[in-house]
Amino acid sequence: MALGRAATRYVGNGARVLGRWALTVGVAGVLLAIGSALLLTQAKTFFTAGEVGSDLPKIELAPLATRSALHAADGSVLQYLHGEEDRQPVPIDRVPPHVVSAVLAAEDERYFEHGPLDLRSITRALVSNVEAGEVSEGGSTITQQLVKTALLNPKQDVNRKLQEASLAIRLERQMTKIQILERYLNTVYFGNGAYGLQAAAERYYQTDVDKLTLGQGILLAGLIRNPVGADPYTNPVDARTRRDAIIDRMARLGHVIPEQEVGLKAEPLPAPVPKAVNESTNYFTRHVVDLLLKDPRYLGGTEPDRNRLVFRGGLDIHTTIIPSAQAMAERSVAETLPADRGQFNAALVSVEPSSGAVRAAVSGLDFGQHKVDLITGQGRQTGSAFKMLTLMAALEHGEIPADTILGSAPCGIPDPLSVDRVWSPRNVEGQAAGVLSLTEATVNSVNCAYARLIKLVGPEKVVDVARRMGIRKADLQPLLSLTLGSFDVTPLEMASAYATLANDGEYREPYFIDRIQDRAGNVLFTQALKGERAVSVHHARTVAQTLIQVVQRGTGTAAQIPSWQVAGKTGSTDLNQDAWFVGVTPKLATAVWMGAPSGKVSMYNVGTFPRVYGGTYPAMIFGAYMKQVLAGQARVDFPAPDRVPNQRAPKYLAVQGDVPVQPRPRRR
Repeated sequence: MALGRAATRYVGNGARVLGRWALTVGVAGVLLAIGSALLLTQAKTFFTAGEVGSDLPKIELAPLATRSALHAADGSVLQYLHGEEDRQPVPIDRVPPHVVSAVLAAEDERYFEHGPLDLRSITRALVSNVEAGEVSEGGSTITQQLVKTALLNPKQDVNRKLQEASLAIRLERQMTKIQILERYLNTVYFGNGAYGLQAAAERYYQTDVDKLTLGQGILLAGLIRNPVGADPYTNPVDARTRRDAIIDRMARLGHVIPEQEVGLKAEPLPAPVPKAVNESTNYFTRHVVDLLLKDPRYLGGTEPDRNRLVFRGGLDIHTTIIPSAQAMAERSVAETLPADRGQFNAALVSVEPSSGAVRAAVSGLDFGQHKVDLITGQGRQTGSAFKMLTLMAALEHGEIPADTILGSAPCGIPDPLSVDRVWSPRNVEGQAAGVLSLTEATVNSVNCAYARLIKLVGPEKVVDVARRMGIRKADLQPLLSLTLGSFDVTPLEMASAYATLANDGEYREPYFIDRIQDRAGNVLFTQALKGERAVSVHHARTVAQTLIQVVQRGTGTAAQIPSWQVAGKTGSTDLNQDAWFVGVTPKLATAVWMGAPSGKVSMYNVGTFPRVYGGTYPAMIFGAYMKQVLAGQARVDFPAPDRVPNQRAPKYLAVQGDVPVQPRPRRR
């Protein structure tokens, strides 16, 4: 038995010796090949006329994949956009000297002393590997590592090592040591999706590279050689061992004094933090990314080209969002909707009338979970909020707000396009009977009065006004029911149409992106601010003055803002399935919608309201938001309409064939 064990040990030792001998021969062969390549290259230097290496093509390093940044209107960063490689290159003068020292100690301590290859390091690695019986130490210089990462495949063989050596020699002839080191620090992978020192500083320490401490820099330096094996999150023991070994080496090199060693080794490892997701949980940033990828107006090219630019091109994308306004909008929706809202949600979009810039957008309280586009998506029926456009068409038709019309409900309006050839809407918000002015019909949102008005004006004229004022995506049809908001319209278009009022009748296309710059600062896109005359100044001001009374004493009183004039209109659809408030001040137009994102669901007994109308939660959300946004700003009133010298007297607007329907007797 003893003889057998001895034989086994002998065979085992022999195998290990043989393995070490084979490793020695293999590594020595690589060393010899590299040395030969170096000698041949040096010989070529002596015998080539002119500039050294002048007959060799220049090595072109591809631009680094660089994340793009979405900026708010104030310049702050809303979100970084990147693919697999999260990288933000930084100049080497932003990297603290102690971090550079840590990287050099870990990877190439004689970097500034040797050439592109370090034969001393290769020899030392050879001896160390033979003694260990495995490849435990590499001999590549930082220049070789950069060449391997940037220009070669990961295949390990003699031919690849020869290519690496040759390219390293050529690279150091066209770039300085500092330039190569800078590129290296911005190229290497630090694990957990972080490429380059800046992304690594953010990922592990939530700071910028220029704020890294010595201990932090040492740990990051230890990740370069083995970012998975030395991962402080998943392999803390190995991470600490690797860090401590670098501390010892830095102490030997004089970069760390004895008094620092104990403290550096006692520093805790970075704690795991949630990795930032590329897909935003905020509607606004998600929508901007969709625009960049799908709309060639911004970046041109094909969709794959745009994808590369957005996620690898290092773009600076300047948006229109105002972070404080966005926070106020989100808070107003969250704090106003009742806790027992169930499946119901709300959307808000705010547009600057003078420019068309979208300043805030909330697509429900759970956009991050459901990703439902309630701002620019399919749209919803607007109810009486659409009456503003009928009133505008009536003014263009020759009517004035003082004109009177029958508002009795229910009513029967001749409609040749309907099956019964009679349209019979009913009054819902606000109760009115008899003859009343267009102003009162608007203030109290009298459906039957507006049903008669669109019959008189013509629904095709209302469609035309709506298109001119900003409702351009919705599939509007010239039907009488249009005046009661029977077609789906997005909150963005409603806000835009009302913004046209505040801009004295000039339409500005709403936009989310102000300008885009590439990594060199060149402007790739800038928003062209063009206005279109949609309606006359007089008519815009006249309608605005009428809508001011809706908020002062009508269905929209919950939207009042102290010391400010607000022009707005409530809207509710059949069975209370959608509720709106759309309002403007001279500085901001805001549309609020409430309903079920899943579809048409009646809003009964939601919170304290038996039925949800536009004058309840939507108007309340509008008021809460606009009070915060306008706080501290100087009051700006709506201009009065131009005076018309020969203003005619009010007249009664009669609809031919109108048959007032007698109310049904109430049951007691």
